[in-house]
Amino acid sequence: MTNPALRARRVRTLLPALALALTATGLAGCGDDSPDAAPDAATSSASGAITIEDPWVRATTGTEDPTMTAAFMTIDNETDEDVVLVKASSPDAGMVQLHEMAEADGTMVMQEVDGGITVKAHGGQLLQPGGYHVMLMDLTGELAPGDEVELTLEFSDGSSQEVTAPVKEFTEEEGHYHSPGTEEHSH
Repeated sequence: MTNPALRARRVRTLLPALALALTATGLAGCGDDSPDAAPDAATSSASGAITIEDPWVRATTGTEDPTMTAAFMTIDNETDEDVVLVKASSPDAGMVQLHEMAEADGTMVMQEVDGGITVKAHGGQLLQPGGYHVMLMDLTGELAPGDEVELTLEFSDGSSQEVTAPVKEFTEEEGHYHSPGTEEHSH
């Protein structure tokens, strides 16, 4: 049997050497310049891109008004210029608008965003319940958890992104989304 104090000292001595060896091995693998090598995240970011992460749509089954819902996501902008999400569309909705929650006369209201949603250069914009979101209205049918919604997002730089967003269970309090033209949902 080995003395526990001696074994601990050996482990402390070997760990830095092992870490150095693994680092050197990892660095050697980073230099693959072959034309068939797939670009890594750093290469993609360096070239500049707008990416969409974690898109999802709120389910309408069991809601008071199953004709409307919202899509949420994170938009990342790794380009050198600010971009604006100017438009969205979906074959699952007759009307799609970019919305925000804003204060009007001391009350929080949902309204269409004037001029789109800006995503800063080398930054991101979260579209989330209670904030910016893509409003889907005049839905072609109810959306149940597990369904998928196709979205096309158009940006001020002329680019567009096709997104498939999974539908998740409705968890917001009743009455969060209101019909266009009502006091709670002004434009």
